[in-house]
Amino acid sequence: MSEFDNDTPISARLPLPQLDRRAFVAALGGATAVAAMSSEAKADALEQHLNDSLTQSTKRYPTVADLDAQISTRPFRRGAGKLFAGQEGNVTQLAPMPEAPKLTDYMRLRMTDPLNHCLQSANLARKNGLDDDLVLACLLHDLPLALMRTQHGFWSAQMFAPYVSEQVTFAIRHHATLRFFPDEEAGYEYPALYKEMFGEDYVPPPHVQAEYEWVRNHKWYGLARAVTVNDLYSFDPTVKVELGDFEDLIGRNFRQPKEGLGFDNSPVAHMWRSVADPDCPL
Repeated sequence: MSEFDNDTPISARLPLPQLDRRAFVAALGGATAVAAMSSEAKADALEQHLNDSLTQSTKRYPTVADLDAQISTRPFRRGAGKLFAGQEGNVTQLAPMPEAPKLTDYMRLRMTDPLNHCLQSANLARKNGLDDDLVLACLLHDLPLALMRTQHGFWSAQMFAPYVSEQVTFAIRHHATLRFFPDEEAGYEYPALYKEMFGEDYVPPPHVQAEYEWVRNHKWYGLARAVTVNDLYSFDPTVKVELGDFEDLIGRNFRQPKEGLGFDNSPVAHMWRSVADPDCPL
């Protein structure tokens, strides 16, 4: 990666791990994203990456047994959507939804916790030159984490299926499983975050492995894989992405029901109403 050689002598003077350039470029969003960065931004990114690598190489990750032992120490289960459970302290009062809510209303008023991550992922996909379907898939893929975290690829795909293309639905449904399986050719490596979340000795269950094998041989494998490649696990906090940057994309590619999401009698309307009114006791 010669574009870094003259800009960043940091690696030559710090006792840090040797740089895996392929993984580093992938972490920044690919060669296109790197080419758009200034020399200073490249230098800062490299220093941060090397320091993070050093931290990860010396860090002790929990085991599956460690995480199991923590279950009874929390007032909530980790698979619950964050809209429904306070992670620290009590939940907050929610602003009222409009009568015929649009997708953007849900994003601004209910799906706020995963929103920045999804905006950053869509922004990266757009910088990498992906088409509208894949940018939309990246924008939507994790929004339903507000409702349900466990099995979220399937929850997400089900919620969006009536309103987006079949390709977008496929990419969203299977991205969650592909995250557990590196693909060096595509520029995707197993995220260190998962060693923290699932345990360093975690092995995906048989049904997940079977799904991966099926998707790996599917003609649309590249669609789901593209979501994982652009699924940022850390991002530059100085980069500000606004929902307004994608409203035109949503308008062209999301079939917004005139009655409002949750009130169009679709098979998934109840899921949207659950997000709209998470304080309903029954």
